[in-house]
Amino acid sequence: MSTYQDRLNALRAQLVRDRLDGFVVPLTDEHMSEYVGAYAQRLAWLTGFQGSAGSAVVLPEQAAIFVDGRYTLQVREQVDGALWQYESVPQTSIAAWLKAHAPAGGRIGYDPWLHTRSWVEQASAALAEKGAQLVAVDTNPIDLVWPDRPAPSDARLVVHDDRVAGQSAAEKRQAMADWLVEKKADAAVLSALDSIAWTFNIRGKDVDRTPVALAYAIVHADATADLYVAPEKMDEAVTKHLGNAVRVHDRAAFADALAGFAGKSVVADPERAVAAIFEALDNGGATVLPLRDPAILPKAIKNPVEIAGHKSAQARDGAALSRFLHWVSVEAPKGGQTEMTAADRLEAFRKDTGLLEDLSFDTISGAGPNGAVVHYRVEEKTNRPIETGTLYLVDSGGQYRDGTTDVTRTLAIGTPTREMQERFTLVLKGHIALARAVFPVGTRGGQLDILARQFLWAQGLDYAHGTGHGVGSFLSVHEGPQRIATFGGGDEPLQAGMILSNEPGYYKTGEYGIRIENLVLVEERAVPGAEKPMLGFETLTFAPIDRHLIALDLLSADERTWVDAYHAKVLSVVGPQLDGDAKAWLEGACAPL
Repeated sequence: MSTYQDRLNALRAQLVRDRLDGFVVPLTDEHMSEYVGAYAQRLAWLTGFQGSAGSAVVLPEQAAIFVDGRYTLQVREQVDGALWQYESVPQTSIAAWLKAHAPAGGRIGYDPWLHTRSWVEQASAALAEKGAQLVAVDTNPIDLVWPDRPAPSDARLVVHDDRVAGQSAAEKRQAMADWLVEKKADAAVLSALDSIAWTFNIRGKDVDRTPVALAYAIVHADATADLYVAPEKMDEAVTKHLGNAVRVHDRAAFADALAGFAGKSVVADPERAVAAIFEALDNGGATVLPLRDPAILPKAIKNPVEIAGHKSAQARDGAALSRFLHWVSVEAPKGGQTEMTAADRLEAFRKDTGLLEDLSFDTISGAGPNGAVVHYRVEEKTNRPIETGTLYLVDSGGQYRDGTTDVTRTLAIGTPTREMQERFTLVLKGHIALARAVFPVGTRGGQLDILARQFLWAQGLDYAHGTGHGVGSFLSVHEGPQRIATFGGGDEPLQAGMILSNEPGYYKTGEYGIRIENLVLVEERAVPGAEKPMLGFETLTFAPIDRHLIALDLLSADERTWVDAYHAKVLSVVGPQLDGDAKAWLEGACAPL
């Protein structure tokens, strides 16, 4: 089917055959993943949208696509407005839109393996007010009309060695078993792919940019477990690593296994386990305890080995990025470079480390106005030259066995305007304020978000994304439960050992984008005379911040001191890894303001 109109028509025809008056299409998989395998890219196939968060609804005469503020520009560039209405969340929701637009008495289909139970309840309630109903489908209708849909990956599992994990899989299962006993539960269902990878100290190659494998798991109160994974993904090394306490089954057997808990109490995470899991447990006679996946918090609180590994990965990655920044300083003014050539060159510098497993996400390489597209993804038709007199934003990261990186730098190509400098400096001031924050134990990320926005707000400016997200250890570059945001999260108390991003920004539509991102580690902080335990952030990312974009008159003395100290640390960490012209450039880029 060559056009998106053809695909939409084919889906509508299938809905008629299925006696449905509409269908909801989320961008996720049966594990509620943010990044999904090619087989699960149903929203992209149907609409053309390439972002990492969104949903759509198709009715007989209308269709709408729902995205948040990160994708306001991107969705309009990638999705045909003649076919789809653009809707913004959280200002509206699928449930609210269905309540307004679904036909009275209509049957709206959904795939119970792609939605949470709470979403099903909300959408059902909204439709009930129209006399309409939400209908679970046995087979996703998109799969029936997607002729060349890729098969799920058959890549082998790999062992994540205890020397980089810092804790054995047996120890992790025992801690979960102790927690289950405390909760008076017999078992816990793990369906989030990064939770399974972390719990069993395994990794995979089933999702681009995230080293996870398609699997389900059930951990029992006796510290044994059942792992459900396609047989072709196993080998002798993984079998030996898992040991006798982990029973391995075909992934296809998971749904039926949920029926075997009659009379038992089973934990399932209402945020991460799909509605179909709850329904299968309920129908099988289990008592379902809707509690958070027991891997989520311990996975987020990095152990000393993971922290040390992350610092090694950051130092290595910072040198690769610094080599790239030097390259841009030499090559971009000559002309001839584009967003794609720059992204390719940056990946090559990371590959030169000899330790890169993958990128941690598709590099956001945004020149001029494309930098204002928050989660921009360069492709041939949008590829812009990097031109003198513009800003170039590059947000990138690497997956290394010892850590996952994520860093954004904004560069002036040629001489920046005073406005560019002023707005960059407002973003920098917010970045510094958050980096220097000291706060009591129990503080939520949402309470800190204003520190990064305050200087922009004072000038009537803002940015439509969170300020910080959690980051995994050779896992997902976006990891919960911690966040620094005023919306969509940020309620988790920050704890020592958590890693987050610090990434305020500013975006002027049609002209340029600015973002400064480092990763930070939450650490205990000794404060003289403190009456309660305090925390702060240790900055982990080391690469120079473009001094040509800093309006020195807008920085306080303390802020200048922070920039100089940060650049001194960059020089001490990255400098020994560089030589020749790149090292000389770094020394200049890190000189005191």
